[in-house]
Amino acid sequence: MEKYLKNKNILVTGGSKGIGRSIVNFLLENSARVAIHYNRNGASLEKTIKKYPDVAFPFQFDLENIKTIPAFMEMVIQKMGHLDVLVNNAGIAVSSDITGPDEDWINTWNKTMDVNLNATGFLCKKAIQHFLGREKGGKIINVSSRAAFRGDTEDYMDYAASKAGMVALTRSIARAFGKKGIVAFTIAPGFVQTEMAQQFFDQYGKETALNQIALENLTKPEDVAPFVGFLASGLADHATGGTFDINAGSYVH
Repeated sequence: MEKYLKNKNILVTGGSKGIGRSIVNFLLENSARVAIHYNRNGASLEKTIKKYPDVAFPFQFDLENIKTIPAFMEMVIQKMGHLDVLVNNAGIAVSSDITGPDEDWINTWNKTMDVNLNATGFLCKKAIQHFLGREKGGKIINVSSRAAFRGDTEDYMDYAASKAGMVALTRSIARAFGKKGIVAFTIAPGFVQTEMAQQFFDQYGKETALNQIALENLTKPEDVAPFVGFLASGLADHATGGTFDINAGSYVH
């Protein structure tokens, strides 16, 4: 994989933990140059930055502050020179009680949409504008969820809805810009052993997740990262618009 990823400039959002951190590490191990977005705590990136000082570049940014995304993208592109690949991995999943106060439910809904869908959409827009100015075009990889297809529990309806929007967004990009050298893919993980999933495990129990999968063990972030690298490599461009399930057989569509 290294010869296909070498010197590719790739932006990964939510790159400081969970799936994002594994994606970042895999890309760096295979000689890519990586812009690593993180929200608040970048301490977990210190070891990575020290190991890859010339090819790993951290960027702190709050994805809820959507209006500043153009400035963020401009900063990233200026530092990197150009972008070859955008990986929209950042996302949140916040439990929202359907029987609770309306204002709390609406606030959680809007925050989830802002981070998971609205920011992703705007980042895609800015990336597409950049790719259209390049002869080689570019690639977009959006990390959605199996919840986009099978739905989720009553307190994660906002999460499922936001992830379903990402799928339609990705397919639209693939159909609209393929002839201009831009390809787009969706990754649909299920339960992955991350801090974000821990909230669900605490609420419903880990056995609930284990009972839903076809394999013996839950998916790890390291199981997702190589597939993202494969899509970023250029070896799968004719799968543009496709969704790829990485969920231990818990949902196959």
